[in-house]
Amino acid sequence: MNSTHLDASLRWDGSRLTIVDQTLLPHREHWLMLDGAADTADAIRRLAVRGAPLIGMAAAYGLAMEVAAAPDPEPGMRTLREARPTAVNLAWAVDRVWAAAQDGGADAARAEAERIEAEEASASAAIAAHGADLLAGRRRILTHCNTGALAAGGEGSALGVICELARRGPVDVLACETRPLLQGARLTTWELARHGIPHHLIVDGAAAGLIRSGEVDAVIVGCDRVAANGDVANKVGTYAHALAAAAAGIPFVVAGPTSSIDETLPSGEQIVIEERAADEVRRAGGTLLTLPDVPVRNPAFDVTPAELVTALVTERGVLTAAPVTG
Repeated sequence: MNSTHLDASLRWDGSRLTIVDQTLLPHREHWLMLDGAADTADAIRRLAVRGAPLIGMAAAYGLAMEVAAAPDPEPGMRTLREARPTAVNLAWAVDRVWAAAQDGGADAARAEAERIEAEEASASAAIAAHGADLLAGRRRILTHCNTGALAAGGEGSALGVICELARRGPVDVLACETRPLLQGARLTTWELARHGIPHHLIVDGAAAGLIRSGEVDAVIVGCDRVAANGDVANKVGTYAHALAAAAAGIPFVVAGPTSSIDETLPSGEQIVIEERAADEVRRAGGTLLTLPDVPVRNPAFDVTPAELVTALVTERGVLTAAPVTG
């Protein structure tokens, strides 16, 4: 592995937040300076910053800046909290910073946001170690969406596990493109290349066949919300990979910080699935692919039932539903 990987996709100087604009990757690395709730919420909504843990971190800093500058920061807090509905990390981080602000003002809000970033980076390192221990010896790994430094603290969640596996021995990664916004094609391959990890990009529809043919030893993905019963919401297309992994008898592993666990929801049935704009499906890179008025369904996430999840890896350890063997 080389040392040209992205150290972090957000930077905090004590008063201003700077983020890498993920909508321009992989062709252009451009950093945006944010100064409050409104522009941070806009960056979250348009996916300039994305990934469940990372949007929580960004929102925490957005609110800290709002508390420091706005006479009434509550509307900004609500704007941030409602920027995207599915990932629980967003509301979790905003609520923590807001509670700190109520007790101690701007200084306490800023300190709480910094604490959240430090916790998420530490969580990623622990997840990487636990996940690599769990998947020791498995070298052909399939992953979906983007779960690296562009999505979480440190080296990421599922991609952090892959990076740790690569430090321990050779790996070969199949990265699903992740329709409709191609976070796998644009972002995961970019991060894997910077880490020097061998990989191949595949279309989402190829994954099940490659799993069935024996070309995959394990599937590992991140998560945006985990219900109390272990059901997992993740980027749309994840459920299909879980079904294919179960049929082939290989591990389907979910990696994410405990900030992604929502114990208030009994099951995945209660998880709100974000429905995004139709033109994300109708168009690619600005090019119209369909008739301009074709009806579209565009759920951004799906829910994988707990019984299909071999193991949930968090910073606290590994919760397994079944032994990882074979």
